[in-house]
Amino acid sequence: MHTILGAGGAVANALTRELLNHNETIRLVSRKPVNITGQNITWKKADLLNYAELLEASKGSTVIYLTAGLVYDKDVWKAQWPVIMQNFIKLGKETGARLIFFDNVYMYGLVNGPMKEDTPYNPHSKKGEVRIEIADMLMNEVKAGTIRASIARGADFYGTENMNASFDMVVLNNYAKKKTAQWIGKSKKLHNFSFIPDMGKGMYLLGQNPESDNQIWHMPTAPAMPGIKFIELAAHTYGVKPEYFAVNKFMLWAYGLFNKVVMGAVEMYYQYDHDYNFDSSKFEKAFNFKPTSYEDGIKLMSETLYKSGR
Repeated sequence: MHTILGAGGAVANALTRELLNHNETIRLVSRKPVNITGQNITWKKADLLNYAELLEASKGSTVIYLTAGLVYDKDVWKAQWPVIMQNFIKLGKETGARLIFFDNVYMYGLVNGPMKEDTPYNPHSKKGEVRIEIADMLMNEVKAGTIRASIARGADFYGTENMNASFDMVVLNNYAKKKTAQWIGKSKKLHNFSFIPDMGKGMYLLGQNPESDNQIWHMPTAPAMPGIKFIELAAHTYGVKPEYFAVNKFMLWAYGLFNKVVMGAVEMYYQYDHDYNFDSSKFEKAFNFKPTSYEDGIKLMSETLYKSGR
């Protein structure tokens, strides 16, 4: 049985559909019901901060995935993530299930060159410091031989169903509505975006291959390219002019005065005014997997947006 903690989010939903496509038995675990149904799927209510509830929901699991996303606030992360990770580790010890944690790249900080699985941790943010703490908690248990666990990391997302990702929201959705796009930071700097369906496929492959345990994997992501290229590609796909408004750090901070989520992004601004080059070649070679091209991914998104009437 494949158990997904933090079900209902973008990565969790992509993983759920991938598991359903392969007729796997799935248990979704979250505080609120998830609107995905299937023959071999069940839902259990549990709070990630409550170990007793998690243990009851995870009984009989072969693989447990942690795909949760918390409120984008460094204080919430600092208070809750270590508790969630400790519960996750305890589940691995008590159930004997393999553990797979979906992570981000904040712990790397500002990297001069490609971000790889062995890139040293050098956080430039409070949220990055939290990510180091919880990643070390998990991998220290792996080194001690108490659990079997892996970390899967993705770049910034695109292709979300709820249009929560920044590229989806302020570029693709704006062009779909014939509006001017926005771009955070410097559009000449390199950037990557991980396509959500590829994240689901990548997590599925890790879950199917126990030999992938006890290490870090960067999920399959197309190569980085300058931000202006994303803008031009998106504009061409939607049949509009590549008009955009560049958002600098001060503007982001000013917006953040009225929106706490935006304010949480201010300390991450270094990702947008420097090159952001996420390398997933290890995964691609190990699983013979080619990430979805930006051309194909954006085209799929454009068809989804038009069909939904957005």
